[in-house]
This record gives sequence, C-alpha cells and structure tokens, in this order.
Amino acid sequence: MHYMKRLFSYIYPVTKTIDSKYSGTLEITWFNGKKHLNSENANYSYGSLQRILKFGLTKVDLDTINSVLVLGMGGGSVIETLRKDFNFNKPIEAVEIDPVVIEIAKTEFDITEDEHLKIHCIDASEFVKTNTKPFDLIIVDLYIDLTVPTQFLSTAFWDLVLKSKSTKGTIIFNASVKHSNHEKINTLVNYLKTKVFKVLVHENVNKTNTIVIASGL
Repeated sequence: MHYMKRLFSYIYPVTKTIDSKYSGTLEITWFNGKKHLNSENANYSYGSLQRILKFGLTKVDLDTINSVLVLGMGGGSVIETLRKDFNFNKPIEAVEIDPVVIEIAKTEFDITEDEHLKIHCIDASEFVKTNTKPFDLIIVDLYIDLTVPTQFLSTAFWDLVLKSKSTKGTIIFNASVKHSNHEKINTLVNYLKTKVFKVLVHENVNKTNTIVIASGL
C-alpha cells in the first residue's frame, strides 16, 4: 500500500487530514515519493523544515555532542536527520505538546521511544522550568503553523533554555518565517550575546527561514 502511494505521489500528491486541538488541521501528504507532515500554511516535518534544520546541523560539530534536546518535535524529521544523515546515535530527548502529533510521528514516520530516544508530551516552557539535565545541543523549533508563539521569543523562556544547556553547548533556533518577527529576533539575538555567546544568524535559509545558532565561547 505504501509503495502504491509513493508511486502515485510522483504523478499527483496523495493527502489525508487529521484534526488537532493544538495544531489545527494537519495534512499527511505523499509528494514526489516522500511523506510530509503539513499544517494549513506550513511544512511541519519531512519537507522544507527538514532541509532548514539540516542546514543548522551542518554548522555544529556533532562529534562533540553527547546529548540532544529537541523542543518542538513535530513529526520527528530532525530526529530522522540526526540518525540517518549524521549517524548520530547518542541520547535524544524530544518535547512535543501535541499528543496527536506524537501519534503521527509514531504511526506515520516510525519515530518511537527507545533506549536512545525519550519523548515528553508537555509544553516546552513547562519542560524547561523543571529540567535539571544539561544538553550539549538544544534544537528549538516551536511553531504553530507559521508563527513562533510570543512566549518562546521572551527572555524569560530563553533564560530557562540556557539553563538546560551544557557549559559549552550549542543552541539551534528555527526563529522565523514572518518578517514581522524580525525586530523580536534581533532583540533576542542581542540578549543572547550579553550572555557571552557566539551568535550567528543565517537568514533566508531554504529561501524562507531565519536560523539562529548560539554557542558557548
């Protein structure tokens, strides 16, 4: 069945929809032989988002990374990228508020908990409030459709994220699609610089997104 869907998708996209309390209507689409997870206006996993986060990962020396925290797992494409493209087999913990999305990741994309992957169904802001474990790499990818919710651009949230990072760890932040967020992103970048971080901003990644990479000096 999957083979037929994949074959047909080269001719015409094959889509099914699932409703989510948190994410609205989600679409699982076979397109050009590959399965994608999309919201109404944005790719959530396994399409352009996967390419954007892969770009961020190429800027990190993963040989020095022993643990990863993903805030905003979605369908788990960044986990697949780490495992398959970068052969990263060390522990990953992923946070996702939406149980529907976690189930989609499991049933549609084979992203399931194992000895090297732990999935937390909780709001990211609540997770970082109580987390005491340091991570060498934190990937922040928190979107509702095209928008990063305001609380995830606040210094209060980022102070908690920084507490979850190991001393010389790195943060990859998928920061913005919308130009209207540009000022907030600049404010956040300047704030991170005051925390004695090297901060690099890559704009128009995949012609759409801003990626911020902050690392300990």
